[in-house]
Amino acid sequence: MDIIEDAQGLWPRTQWTRRGFVMTSLVTGFALSVQPVSAETITTDTKGLDAGEVKVPVVDGSIPAYRAMPAQGGPFPTVLVIHEAWGVHEHIQDLCRRLAKLGYFAIASELWARQGNAAAAKDPDETRKIMSSVPEAQVMSDLDATAAYAKSTGKADMTKLAVTGFCWGGRETWLYASHNPDLKAAVSWYGVDRPIGELTPKNPADVIANLKCPVLALYGGEDKSIPPEMIEKRQAACKADGKTCEFKIYADAPHGFNADYRPSYRAEAAKDGWAKMMAWFKDHGVA
Repeated sequence: MDIIEDAQGLWPRTQWTRRGFVMTSLVTGFALSVQPVSAETITTDTKGLDAGEVKVPVVDGSIPAYRAMPAQGGPFPTVLVIHEAWGVHEHIQDLCRRLAKLGYFAIASELWARQGNAAAAKDPDETRKIMSSVPEAQVMSDLDATAAYAKSTGKADMTKLAVTGFCWGGRETWLYASHNPDLKAAVSWYGVDRPIGELTPKNPADVIANLKCPVLALYGGEDKSIPPEMIEKRQAACKADGKTCEFKIYADAPHGFNADYRPSYRAEAAKDGWAKMMAWFKDHGVA
C-alpha cells in the first residue's frame, strides 16, 4: 500500500488516484433524500456576487466546486467550506453565497466526486455507504487543491485563509486544521467521529496535537451522534496540548441545527453559531 506524508505523519494512499470520477458537475437543488425541504429554508440571492460552479484541478483530473465572492474588488479573505453528508447541494452553495455577501471568497468542492453522488442517494444507508469509501488522504489532497485553485484566481487572499465544515465536514475541519499550516482559523459544526480503519485512520482527538490554527467547535446538546464523552475527549486534548480551541454546546439543539432546509434546524442556535463563526474569523485575522 502506498502512503503520503504530511505534518501529521503517514496517511495511506489507496487506489483513489486511479478511480475515475462519478460526478463531473454539481447537482441542482437539494439532495434527494432530504426532500421535501423545510418552509424555513434560507435562500441567498446572487445580487452583487460572482457565484457559480467551477472546476478544481486535482492530482488525477478535476472535481466540481461551487465558488462565490463579491463581484467587485478583491482579493478577499478566503473560506474553504467542507460539505455535509449530501455533498455540495443547494444548502452548501447557499452557505457560500452567505459568506460572499459578507465579503469572503468561499468555495466548496465536491469531495466525494470519485466515490458517488451523495445528493442523488435515495436514503441514509446509501449515503453512509458512499461516505465509508472516501479515503482521508483523498480529502486532504483535494482540499489542498481547492486552496491552490483559489490562489490561482487572484481573487483569494491566502494570507487570510479559514476552513469550516458541517457534519462529516465538521470532522474533516479538525483534520484539515492539523494538516494545512497556512490556515488562520477553523470552525467545526457538529463533527462526529468515524470508525477507525484503513481509509480513516484518525479522528479529531488524534490530531489535536498537530493543529495549525485555532479551532471553534459547535455542538448540539441533543445530538445523539456526538455523546458528551466525545466532546470532552477533544476538550482534554486541546488543554493537554496547549491548543487554542473553543467549544460551544447548544443545550436543546440536535445534530444539524444549522441546516435550515431540514427539521433539525434551530434558528436561534444557528444564528448564534454563525455570529460566533464570523467573530472567530475576525479575531484570528480572516476578515
